[in-house]
Amino acid sequence: MALLPENLSFSRKILPIIAVVGLLVAVVFIWNGLPDRELSEPENEPPRATGELANATRVAGAGLVEPSSEIVDIGTALSGLVSDLRVQPGDYVEKGQVLFTVDDRAVRASLQEANAAINEARAAIGEAQTARATAQQQLALYNQVEDSAAVSRAEVIRAEGDASAANSRLKLARARLSAAQARAGSARTELGRLTVRAPMAGEILAVNIRPGEYVSTQGGNGQPFIRMGQTRPLYIRVDIDESEAVRVDMGAPAIVSPRGAAGEQVEAKFVRAEPLVVPKTSLTNSASERVDVRVLQVLYQLPERASGGASGDGGLFRVGQQIDAFIPAKNASAKSDAKPADVTEEAAAQ
Repeated sequence: MALLPENLSFSRKILPIIAVVGLLVAVVFIWNGLPDRELSEPENEPPRATGELANATRVAGAGLVEPSSEIVDIGTALSGLVSDLRVQPGDYVEKGQVLFTVDDRAVRASLQEANAAINEARAAIGEAQTARATAQQQLALYNQVEDSAAVSRAEVIRAEGDASAANSRLKLARARLSAAQARAGSARTELGRLTVRAPMAGEILAVNIRPGEYVSTQGGNGQPFIRMGQTRPLYIRVDIDESEAVRVDMGAPAIVSPRGAAGEQVEAKFVRAEPLVVPKTSLTNSASERVDVRVLQVLYQLPERASGGASGDGGLFRVGQQIDAFIPAKNASAKSDAKPADVTEEAAAQ
């Protein structure tokens, strides 16, 4: 400390100054490291009820958009290579329209063999019929001879044997014809099964196969080959917590909005409630979501103007899209002055 002036003490004057400067630096560092707690508008508007339901008792629920026929997974009756694919996602098909075909060359070869066997059997039938007619005429001539000594017994026996053999050949040829016709019918049936057709009119939602790919009756990679459904109209399947199910006014319309677009709301018409209460499977990924509950599934029909199907033609709702729904509670008109059931709205996130 010889470098310091005699009247300047390091421990009494310099050290406190260093401590104060360090404290100020620490305060500035901590202040700048604090998180930004400024309030801001949420990116996605939370779901809310509007109109008459805004101040009325209600039940909230979350659900999914689905075809009115539910989703139909298309498979194949026979395994093989896809030789022709006729549809793509967004196409609307009629009942019986071809979706895709499986390689049918082996079956067509079997059909040709069966048709050849049919022609051969028919030719054998004609030959046996001619031989039988000839043998019967010969036997009839022998039987018309009055002088028994004019025709030997051996000739008569030979004619009888020829007629019997012709009958046997005719029966065998007819049996072969029946067998060949059965094989041909089976081959035609297999040809029909190799052509996969739409079981109903509807929209193609997904196509998971390509020409040249192998399809099996056991399915492939856990995905259905084609998914389709009747998207005119669309339905929504709303999950209602079993503890709230008794409060739902069955038959009343619901106010529905797409997830993340609470301002876009439509009125959906009641269709039916499923008779079976099931475990919850449709998840919203909310931090407070409960999965150890059972839900009542209620179906509503969306108005046609709000349906976009899978083709993306400008509709508000798509198949598989999550939605938020508000449904009037029982005796809602008598309780319109009551406090809104905010606790039920939390069920939409659960």
